[in-house]
Amino acid sequence: MSVVYTKDHLWIRKEGAGYRVGLSAYAQKELGEIVYLEPPPAGTKLVKGEPVGSMDSLKSTSDIYAPANGTVLEVNSALLEEGKAKTINADPLGEGWIFSMSVDNPAELDGLLSEADYAKHVG
Repeated sequence: MSVVYTKDHLWIRKEGAGYRVGLSAYAQKELGEIVYLEPPPAGTKLVKGEPVGSMDSLKSTSDIYAPANGTVLEVNSALLEEGKAKTINADPLGEGWIFSMSVDNPAELDGLLSEADYAKHVG
């Protein structure tokens, strides 16, 4: 599975037994430097479209919305260390991933945006 995007500017891709989730490169540029991250804790039940955490940038605070129904498997704890949330800016599609999750029904990911469709969405 390649990377797909939500309209809320998160990416999601299959990795191992779960799916990794992070902030799109476009959104991190728009927000500016990410200075604080409050991800959903491991074990959190996710409801697609519902807020599950937040992040603070130098410009604003933004909610993180669940990209699909499922459960948080792991949080990228490296981002929680002092000054490390900015890894999201430096490598949003790599080391800047926010959490991994199981997806209750992988078919619901079919409704997300491809890279080309996301590029059109952010125009």
